[in-house]
Amino acid sequence: MAKAPYWLFLALLLVLSGLQYRLWVGDGSLAQVTELKRQIAEQQGENERLLERNQILEAEVMELKQGTETVEERARHELGMVKEGETLYQLAE
Repeated sequence: MAKAPYWLFLALLLVLSGLQYRLWVGDGSLAQVTELKRQIAEQQGENERLLERNQILEAEVMELKQGTETVEERARHELGMVKEGETLYQLAE
C-alpha cells in the first residue's frame, strides 16, 4: 500500500484548521449563535412586556371612550378637581 503524499496531509490539516477556526471564532461561530439566541430571548421578553402595556392602554382608551367615571377619577387625582357641591378635606400630618 502506497503512502499518501505529504502535501495532501498538510492540505487536509489546513482545511480542518480553517473549519475549526470558523466554528469557534469566525462568522457564525458557536459563541455568536449563543449571543444571538440570548438577544432573541431578551427581545421576546421586551415584546411581551410591551404587548401587556399596549393591552392596558387599549383597555384604558376604551374605558375613556365609553364612560365618564374614568374621566372623573383622573380629573380628581391628577388635576385635583372637586365636584360642585362637594367639600374637600385635606389632612396635614
